[in-house]
Amino acid sequence: MGLLIRSLVNTWYIWIIFIAVIIFKLFLPRIKGFFGEKSVALLLSRLDSEKYKVINNIMLQVGDRTTQIDHVVVSNYGIFVIETKNYKGWIFGNEFSDYWTQVIYKRKEKLYNPVRQNYGHIQALKQILSEYADVNYISIVVFTTKADLKVKANTDVVYTVNLPKTIRRYSSETISDTDKEQIYEKLLALNIDNKEDRKAHVQAIHENLADKHRKINANICPKCGGVLVLRNGRYGKFKGCSNYPTCRFTAE
Repeated sequence: MGLLIRSLVNTWYIWIIFIAVIIFKLFLPRIKGFFGEKSVALLLSRLDSEKYKVINNIMLQVGDRTTQIDHVVVSNYGIFVIETKNYKGWIFGNEFSDYWTQVIYKRKEKLYNPVRQNYGHIQALKQILSEYADVNYISIVVFTTKADLKVKANTDVVYTVNLPKTIRRYSSETISDTDKEQIYEKLLALNIDNKEDRKAHVQAIHENLADKHRKINANICPKCGGVLVLRNGRYGKFKGCSNYPTCRFTAE
């Protein structure tokens, strides 16, 4: 017994390293997301502050739910709604699929279609800013240069370094200075920065994803409740909703 205790005492640093590695792996996705958003925030801070009003990491209450948006830029040229992704490897996807695919060597992982994710953010903003019916919303999805984008989409899906250039490409002024300031101030006032509320938002997302995966595994369409049936596609077999074309949900 004494020998065991001495052995543990002598190797205490190994156990600390082991525990630290486990904790790091658990929080790695959150850490990557944090630095991805910070790098984009830095780029956005270099825009002309007279024309562009930047809000980073904004959370808004929309009806009985909350929505979190990585970056909103209120400008004279429209409202830019920016979703950031910090992935590496090949990224395959299109405008309308539910999921995109990340490929690293021969390993494949799914990620929820960020274009559709950002579409939901824009719908939430339209509801909140309903008095500004003529405002145009511009969706941009941003990946770091660690990703190799093989995406087909009309929406701007760009690398981080190209974000300022993409924003400046929109040069037609559609929002007055007065409306720009009012929209910016309203969003700031509605931003939820309470830690408990933000924690509840993240938990709700995880619960929704878990419920969606349970339904897919049970061959139930999570979008309409129809039956998922196995089909053959260009890239192999996939699950599709039996209510197609009314419902176009698919899953691998």
